Amino acid sequence: MDSTTIGAVLACVAGLIGSVVVYVGKRGENSTSRFNSVTDQVQEEVIRKTAELSAAQTEIGVLRQQHHDDLIRITKLEILIMKLGGNTTP
Repeated sequence: MDSTTIGAVLACVAGLIGSVVVYVGKRGENSTSRFNSVTDQVQEEVIRKTAELSAAQTEIGVLRQQHHDDLIRITKLEILIMKLGGNTTP
């Protein structure tokens, strides 16, 4: 084999190796992009669920206050019934 043939073979081998490197690098880039996309979706879901939880906790606080106010009103009405001579048991 002369040097021209060896140079051509080495150039072809280098081209194939370069193609493999580019292919593997692109696959890694794509998987990183997918991972970042999934991570972003998870973070958005966490933000959305945190907002829903906050709204639910606020609503629970309002309902607890209403329940407390209702119990006070019921107790006052029972006291009034007893003062008027009635029976508070159903």
